[in-house]
Amino acid sequence: MTAPLGVFDSGLGGLTVVHALSEALPNEPIVYLGDTARVPYGTRSAETVVRYARGCAGVLTARGVKALVIACNTVSAVAVEILRAELDLPVIGVVEPGARAAVAAAEAEAARRGHPVKIGVLGTQGTINSGAYPRAVSQLSTRLEVIGQAAPLLVPLVEEGWIEGQVPELAVRRYLEPLLAQGAGVLVLGCTHYPLLAPIIARVAEELAGHPVPIVDSAHATATEVAQLIAEGRIAPGSAGPRLEVLVTDRPRSFADVASRFLGERAPEVAQIDL
Repeated sequence: MTAPLGVFDSGLGGLTVVHALSEALPNEPIVYLGDTARVPYGTRSAETVVRYARGCAGVLTARGVKALVIACNTVSAVAVEILRAELDLPVIGVVEPGARAAVAAAEAEAARRGHPVKIGVLGTQGTINSGAYPRAVSQLSTRLEVIGQAAPLLVPLVEEGWIEGQVPELAVRRYLEPLLAQGAGVLVLGCTHYPLLAPIIARVAEELAGHPVPIVDSAHATATEVAQLIAEGRIAPGSAGPRLEVLVTDRPRSFADVASRFLGERAPEVAQIDL
């Protein structure tokens, strides 16, 4: 049987990465772990996030995954290099692919406008405080400035299903106004929950800026990177066809009820495990 891709997140948000992976790589089986007993990670210390990440990685490697996709910006910001050093398999985070896509979008937008543009990042407090996106972008380009904005209300709104209407629009506007006022010409969705709010984010950004603002979805950027690694032979290709196994550390029933919103389809059975 083909070894699966292992994907983990603190909760539901990483399912947007699973959705993107399934679209880009329909033959790949996937095992997903949501650490719902300890969500959220975005408010935890870096040391705690690393400890949690090691636990999640241990569960997935014990299931024989061929690569590990960290579908969490917070973990990608503080633990990806540690896991790469400790694990004997490819480890892909969401920050680096998101940064690469953001740089490409910013350079294209600068060429179109005739002047440099800044990269604005919406993320959890932990991701913004880590400085992960400015570091990742600086390794790719020294000419681009990155500005961050923590958006703590957006995750609970998404999980409650408030992805359209006045309430999420007001919250999005509150977070976008300072980014666009500082000159952000490209916006990065620096949390895997945020793609569900992408239509509102794009609409409000266009209203505030007076023109369309490119939106970078790190989930799609990550799926593209995994597909590239498979094409290059650095990860063995799958041939078993689509198969998704979902594991959580708490509340499997409520997780299953909401998961279909993130996956864009009916969620499979959700099993609870103990870390």
